[in-house]
Amino acid sequence: MPTAVPSPLLARLTALAGVAREAGFACICTRRAHGLSAVDVDRPRLTIVLRGRGRFASGATVAELAPGDMLLTTGRCRLDALHMPEPHGDSQSLYLALSVPLCEEVIDAARLLWARPAPVREAGIVRLDSAEFAEDLQRWSAALEDDCYAQARLALAAMVVALCARGHTALLAPAPPGIADEIRRLVGERPERDWRSRDFEAALGLSGATLRRRLTAEGTGLREVIASARLAHALELLYTTRWPLKTVAARVGYRSTASFVRRFAQRYGLDPGRIGNAGGT
Repeated sequence: MPTAVPSPLLARLTALAGVAREAGFACICTRRAHGLSAVDVDRPRLTIVLRGRGRFASGATVAELAPGDMLLTTGRCRLDALHMPEPHGDSQSLYLALSVPLCEEVIDAARLLWARPAPVREAGIVRLDSAEFAEDLQRWSAALEDDCYAQARLALAAMVVALCARGHTALLAPAPPGIADEIRRLVGERPERDWRSRDFEAALGLSGATLRRRLTAEGTGLREVIASARLAHALELLYTTRWPLKTVAARVGYRSTASFVRRFAQRYGLDPGRIGNAGGT
């Protein structure tokens, strides 16, 4: 039996929903049940369910989460996700979760603390009980509340070490370098920009021919990578804001809301309006 999650821990983590975006995590919120297909996770990540239920699948592995459960993604993978809001007291039905990407600074610090060879293992997903990591999560949340982001990263690094001690050493594996990742990073910083090949050539110090060749070697193309980065950013905005679809579309570089809705549905198998967070819905 998993350890019961102390209500003070859940309450404290739920309170983080109002912490500044610079804190390095996202508060995922949805008011309607829906599923998403083929969501790319580009780095190790923790997802802590606070309200509602979630079902996640990667390959043959399926994890079902209730409030207090935590999904560990040990590296780059592709997920199918189902978010199921549930009534809470007198308030409306809601699915609420914290999504915490484990940044390079956290992983690098954990490698130093681990200080031993880490067996190479395939990245995947696993369900955990957040109560088992209550001390690290309390330190992390307290540091964020005090705007001490360095201390918050140290708390996450200690948690990564604890996870490695349980066999999840794939967390420490360096991400394979890729030109597509660099392009996604650049687009993610300014998704509304009208990106052209010459912009990436200048930023990355590559010729157009070399850029195309390296993307082909990674099995993709420039337009595909740009579109993927824009839609991933749109997905985050849909979960973390109450902006209408027109605003989200414009923020990620789409002049036509209809075109954005069509491309989003093609990519994730979901009408973005189904997430249900837009103001007035």
